[in-house]
Amino acid sequence: MPLVLLIEDNSDNARLVQRVLANSRFRLMHARDGESGQRMAVEYRPQLILLDLGLPDIEGQKVALFIRQAPELRAVKLVAVTAWPEETGREMVRAYGCDGYIPKPIDVRRFIEQLEELLRT
Repeated sequence: MPLVLLIEDNSDNARLVQRVLANSRFRLMHARDGESGQRMAVEYRPQLILLDLGLPDIEGQKVALFIRQAPELRAVKLVAVTAWPEETGREMVRAYGCDGYIPKPIDVRRFIEQLEELLRT
């Protein structure tokens, strides 16, 4: 059962992801800010991290850089989840070293499929 870490400060967005994944094969952990997200990533080593790029304490770019530079997290799939315009979001994916991008609001019909695709690549 793959472990997913959601780093998201918006409680409504976090609850939506929790509801979508509730009856799936994924286990979900939630960090409300970048600092706790970094700590949880190192401690629990999830297979997939869903990173909101607009966090209140640390810029998403810094969180992504931390994850990419941590040797114990090299195999983790890092996915930007943002409400930024799609073109900007895709640029951020490249610039931040993310493995993928999921636009907000998430498409609840496709979300699990998107996660499965990301883990296969």
